[in-house]
Amino acid sequence: MNLIEQHWYQPRGWLTALLAPLEGLFALLAAVRRQAFRRGWKTSERLPVPVAVIGNINVGGVGKTPLTLALLDGFAARGVKVGVISRGYGGQAAVPTEVKPDSDPAQVGDEPLLLAASGAPVVVGRDRVAAGRHLLAQHPDVRLILSDDGLQHYRLARDLEIAVLDGRRGLGNGRLLPNGPLREPASRLRSVDAVVVNGEGGDLPLPAGLPRFAMALRPGRCHALDDASVTRGAADFAGLRVAALAGIGHPQRFFDTLACMGVAVDRRLSFPDHHPFSAEDIPADADAVIVTSKDAVKLARALHDAAQRARLWVLPVQATLAPDLCDWILARLKMEHGR
Repeated sequence: MNLIEQHWYQPRGWLTALLAPLEGLFALLAAVRRQAFRRGWKTSERLPVPVAVIGNINVGGVGKTPLTLALLDGFAARGVKVGVISRGYGGQAAVPTEVKPDSDPAQVGDEPLLLAASGAPVVVGRDRVAAGRHLLAQHPDVRLILSDDGLQHYRLARDLEIAVLDGRRGLGNGRLLPNGPLREPASRLRSVDAVVVNGEGGDLPLPAGLPRFAMALRPGRCHALDDASVTRGAADFAGLRVAALAGIGHPQRFFDTLACMGVAVDRRLSFPDHHPFSAEDIPADADAVIVTSKDAVKLARALHDAAQRARLWVLPVQATLAPDLCDWILARLKMEHGR
């Protein structure tokens, strides 16, 4: 974590003053953009099916991907056909592109590829309106679209906005980029329909009456990169030189999870979010390297040496929500199960 990111959660007075002019410029540009859509200077476009945005007002990993995966599983169990649209961060697709199980993460992004593994149709594109139309053209039976991120993509009209917050880090110092971690001011939470808080934390400055859902990430057993049926528990790594590798928005959460599981890790390697991994990123002196599911989709393509692949183990996590968010969404949208 660099100095500015540290400042977001452990404020330094001199840095606050230094970054204040840039924060003011960012705030002005963001406000002008919001007002342009609010006053009709720019128009939002509505898709023919309901759209629920799963987003955040701050940068960094908050758990949107495991939340979206949990919703996809929940809707599938209820017989509701759901599709996903995403910007595809880390990918290079310039036009709406459907994500297939064998898609290249360098083209479609890592998170969309992970979401597509659920079996739900996923389309990436810089223009989420165009992505939504492409998805519906290919899958006309889709009844609900989840927009992975996109809270600030106002050109796409939405029926529900669900903001995700990290319970431990919250809103940081409460300031806008680059002086803090916020893309929009905390007051933006007054206009969302619900908030999901990932993990336990202190009191968050949430608007009174805002529906709140608690999310917990439950780790499973680590599985081999090339064979999910081959698994290991924490005790199976005892006596090995273990490295933990993460290229996600909040690597420390991953490292903390391994520690809570009792996995003794010798080296912790953090990379930028959406890092394009190569074989050189894998420590040669480690007996086992544990990675996140998100990083695994890229490493599976980047590594070609069988011995190197055999050392990689993937830690899956599953999101649990209380109360039930799927039922709440269906009730708010007046949608029925299985129709």
